[in-house]
Amino acid sequence: MAHDSQPFAGETHVVAQGGHHRVAAFDADGKEIGIVFQTTSPFDTPREMESLVAWFIKADRERSLHPLLLIGSFIVVFLAIHPFQDGNGRLSRVLTTLMLLRAGYGHVPFSSLESIIEASKEGYYRALRRTQTTLSSKKPDWEAWLIFFLRSLVKQKDALAKKIALEDTQATDLHPLAKKIVALLPDHETLTLSQIVKLTKGKPSTVKLRLKELVEKGYLVPKGQGRGAHYVRLIILA
Repeated sequence: MAHDSQPFAGETHVVAQGGHHRVAAFDADGKEIGIVFQTTSPFDTPREMESLVAWFIKADRERSLHPLLLIGSFIVVFLAIHPFQDGNGRLSRVLTTLMLLRAGYGHVPFSSLESIIEASKEGYYRALRRTQTTLSSKKPDWEAWLIFFLRSLVKQKDALAKKIALEDTQATDLHPLAKKIVALLPDHETLTLSQIVKLTKGKPSTVKLRLKELVEKGYLVPKGQGRGAHYVRLIILA
């Protein structure tokens, strides 16, 4: 969350004070306007991270929590520890994707969680703050963060579903030769005009026309020029 946008007007930064670190919000003029939360001290960070990872491994092995609750809990504590000076928020999204993949949620690389968080930054920081400020209490408020986290995952899934539905709708409007070209994409990282002509048995002039159609509809991106010209599949992370 260091240097990420936040619910106030400017940015958040890690601030050192009296041997402790905290994430503070600043306005556009650089004036501190609020504390988002207190982070773990540098001295305690290695121990806290070891404890967090050990807890995650044990809970994952014992199946004591649903995978989504386990991942969400890990992430909010990781962000509270704040082990790095910068990039903790972005790293947390990478870790979330990795953990979700390990848990069997194979769709997550195809829809951007980062964009979901960016569109909900105010709610993101509010939920983080509500949970993180209670982590040291006898009854932490896990609900605030976990509800936000789970809702974000639903939005991520819905965004991917909409993208697939849109592509399916577009595919029904494609010329039969264009559909043949699309069918080649999963097995080829790049395709040249000559390769497509050979694989589809289409006329070069007709293939060129259909390639133009696929570029316009967002299926392909032209790369290179002359003999090095080729096409690659366009993957949009919604």
